[in-house]
Amino acid sequence: MKKIKILFLLIFTIYSSFNNAQTDKENSNKATILAQNFLKEQKVPGMSISVSKKGELIWSKGFGFVDIKTKKKINPKTTQFRIASISKTLTAVALAKLVDDKKLNFNASLYDYVPDFPKKEYDFSIRQLGGHLAGIRHYKGREFLMNKKMSIVEGLDIFKNSKLLFKPQTKFKYSTYSFNLLSVVIQNASKENYFEYMRKNIFEPLKMFNTVLDVSNKKNANRTKFYVKRKDEIIEGPLVNNEFKAAGGGFLSTSEDLVLFGNEFLKPVVISKTSLKELITPQKTIDGKSTKYGIGVSVSKINNIRKYSHSGGGIGATSYLLIYPEKEIVISILTNLSRVKMRVFIKNLETIFIE
Repeated sequence: MKKIKILFLLIFTIYSSFNNAQTDKENSNKATILAQNFLKEQKVPGMSISVSKKGELIWSKGFGFVDIKTKKKINPKTTQFRIASISKTLTAVALAKLVDDKKLNFNASLYDYVPDFPKKEYDFSIRQLGGHLAGIRHYKGREFLMNKKMSIVEGLDIFKNSKLLFKPQTKFKYSTYSFNLLSVVIQNASKENYFEYMRKNIFEPLKMFNTVLDVSNKKNANRTKFYVKRKDEIIEGPLVNNEFKAAGGGFLSTSEDLVLFGNEFLKPVVISKTSLKELITPQKTIDGKSTKYGIGVSVSKINNIRKYSHSGGGIGATSYLLIYPEKEIVISILTNLSRVKMRVFIKNLETIFIE
């Protein structure tokens, strides 16, 4: 009788595995057609999409071109895109690592770690900076298009003398410069160069070997070209330097690397479950209103299914990282075009892989 039960269990396991594999294949075929149509509709030169389930890659595909002149094709394993503001989520995990190592306290004042930053009318915490609640301003004028080479500390000069926009915790106001400050916090708290800290403590442990700083004046054979729309024409975007604001929007990555990173939110190996919870817990304003944003992570639901995410937009970049913990699914989407309208496309992808 025992042997019969074991045999039945084995048959059931094999059948379930086969059935799941068939479903994944069918979903991948549907998603491929969806992506091809999306590419044409939005006139996107190149796109890379990767999807993992329970830590395993179930679909990963490149569409279009790295360079529309040479027709070099996108490779989801090696083609590096600007991930723009998804860089904030990478930085948030680095902050959590420092908390685990007792080198940082989310509730501590910024001035505990960056004492020479100009004093403001109000004090504000690391948590408030990471949740866009500190009152630090965002880009002004054409600052988004700056092409000046600066260190992350020199980058503070752009906004350090600006007044806070509001009393901390009273409003949510998205700010890339908040993450400029957080990269200096990481540097000072760890007593290491920010970029080295990211490489050693986040990228290498998670095997994200194709995630690097976007160094504007350095040749990089894996980096895609960066395109913008000008009326109905697709042209190369202007040169910009994102190194000084890397923590908020200056890294390059591949869609497969970002899936590896996303899986840290399902089964953390670099940070503890305790510090992960800090990142994914939505913060609130003083009046009790949820911001739907933790520390470097947006928190929402789709049909009652939890979703952690971050979008990114930059010169030659529209990117998304989507994490569904209850389904153990991670989706990363990277393009080499600015201002791509992706909301409907994402909803359709979710219909295929999540619902």
